[in-house]
Amino acid sequence: MRGEEMIWLRMLKKVIFKFLGFLLLSCVLLFIQPVSTLAQSGESLFQKALLMSRQGNFPEALSLWDRYIQLFPTDASAVSNRGNVLLALGEPERAIDDQTRAIELMPSDPDPHLNRGIAEEALQYWNQAELDYIWILDRFPSDSSALYNLGNLRGSQGDWQQAEVLFNKAALAKPDFALARSSKALASYELGKLDEVEAELRQLIRRYPMFADARAAFSAMLWREGCFGEAESNWEAAVGLDSRYREAEWLLNIRRWPPGPTADLMSFLSLDSL
Repeated sequence: MRGEEMIWLRMLKKVIFKFLGFLLLSCVLLFIQPVSTLAQSGESLFQKALLMSRQGNFPEALSLWDRYIQLFPTDASAVSNRGNVLLALGEPERAIDDQTRAIELMPSDPDPHLNRGIAEEALQYWNQAELDYIWILDRFPSDSSALYNLGNLRGSQGDWQQAEVLFNKAALAKPDFALARSSKALASYELGKLDEVEAELRQLIRRYPMFADARAAFSAMLWREGCFGEAESNWEAAVGLDSRYREAEWLLNIRRWPPGPTADLMSFLSLDSL
C-alpha cells in the first residue's frame, strides 16, 4: 500500500502544480490584458477627439479630451489640443492654463508656446504673447507661424512697418503661405505702397483664384484708385467665397486687417449698396 500511496501523492502533486501554473498564468493575463485594452481604447478616444476638433464640433471634442486626459494626464499633445478647443469655445484663460501645463510636460516643443500666444492675444495680453513667439523664434528663426503671429501682434499694436517685415519673413519661410503674403500686402497698403500692393495682389489672385482675402483687399484698393468695374468683379468673387468680408468688426478684430484698407472696403460697400 505504501508504494501505491507514493504514486498517488506524486500524481496529486502534478495536478496541484498544473492548477497553480494555470492560476498564475490567468493572473498574469488579468494584469496584462487591461493595460493593452486601455492603450487601445485610449488611442481610439484620442483619434475621436482629434476628429471632432478638426470638424469644429468643439463641445463634443472637449468632452472627449476630458475623458482622455483623465486616463492619460501627462499626454502633452492632448492637453494642448484641449486648450485649443477651449479657446474656440471662448475660454481663453482655461486655454492658457492648458497650454502652460503642456509646456511643463513638453518644454522643448514650440506648439504649446504658439497656442498659448494665440490665447494670450485673445485677451490682449500682448507682452505675454510676444514672449511666447520670441521664445519660438530664438530657437526656430524660420518658424513661419510664429513670424506671422508676431506680425499680427505688431499690427494690433499699430506698428504696421514691423508687421510688414514679419509677414514678409513668414512668406519667405513658407512660400505657399498665401495668408502671410496677403497680410504683407495689406500692411504695405496701410503704409501707402500701393504700387507694390497691386503687383502682389494680382500675383496672388492669379495663383490662388479662390482666395477671398486677396480679392477683397484688391477690391478696396481698386475702389480707392477709381477702378470701379474691376473692383465690383473682384468683390463679387470675394463675397461669394466668404461673406464675412462685409463686416468691419470681423475684418479688424478677427482677420485683423489694418484700419486703412478696412475703411476703404467699407466705403466701397456703402457706395455699392446705394
